[in-house]
Amino acid sequence: QNLLAEKVEQLMEWSSRRSVIRMNGDKFRRFVKAPPRNYSVIVMFTALQPQRQCSVCRQANEEYQVLANSWRYSSAFSNKLFFTIVDYDEGADVFQQLNMNSAPTFMHFPLKGKPKRADTFDLQRIGFAAEQLAKWIADRTDVHIRVFRPPNYSGTIALALLVSLVGGLLYLRRNNLEFIYNKTGWAMAALCVVFAMTSGQMWNHIRGPPYAHKNPQNGQVSYIHGSSQAQFVAESHIILLLNAAITMGMVLLNEAATSKGDVGKRRIICLVGLGLVVFFFSFLLSIFRSKYHGYPY
Repeated sequence: QNLLAEKVEQLMEWSSRRSVIRMNGDKFRRFVKAPPRNYSVIVMFTALQPQRQCSVCRQANEEYQVLANSWRYSSAFSNKLFFTIVDYDEGADVFQQLNMNSAPTFMHFPLKGKPKRADTFDLQRIGFAAEQLAKWIADRTDVHIRVFRPPNYSGTIALALLVSLVGGLLYLRRNNLEFIYNKTGWAMAALCVVFAMTSGQMWNHIRGPPYAHKNPQNGQVSYIHGSSQAQFVAESHIILLLNAAITMGMVLLNEAATSKGDVGKRRIICLVGLGLVVFFFSFLLSIFRSKYHGYPY
């Protein structure tokens, strides 16, 4: 009982200084692995040193800090749950002990027994947004954390600048507003919205996936997620560009068929449009096949 009281007191002291407790191998084995323990521990295994070049680790760490601060400064804060972090350069032996070869990884160490499969957060499928982590923690510990984010006025400022820019443009062109009725301009704006939505930008906004994934063993970077249940931010950008190229090809084919210009020029436009459609649609289909295993075509 004295040992347990000392461990809890030490963890509470560290938590009072920083919401996320940094641990090396010795601290991890003493406070997380070794009994007795009447508290749950959330551990983020990461590699934040600049030489590791893990941009996903930095992004995930920001969300982790938001979640830990929300717990630390909530009225429900208690000694039943602690947030910790183990950096590879400070606890490589812990990574080896757990046979862990990727970062970032989130694990829950329950107050009794060993972690089960569900105690490892499915980052690749769910993303690492603080809200998703809080939901996972509630499922594993019955501790419900309401996420409080620091105020971010960048969206409001951007909207105000956009409204000011549009208002200023309309004021300067108040005597000549025919451009408002330009069908080409509205068509381009509509296409931009369509490309953004069909490429998965809204999914990125909701789930907060990493931009790409770097394999820590061989350093290979993956821009396309291997599952149909998730995607990377870079992947949505690639899909957007492919859809735009295919659309451009269709526009050129339509232009070649409907225009009344020189036959030779129309033939060139037709071939260019056909090439864009065939090449980039084939590329899009190959990505689809790599994500949906067993695709029959």
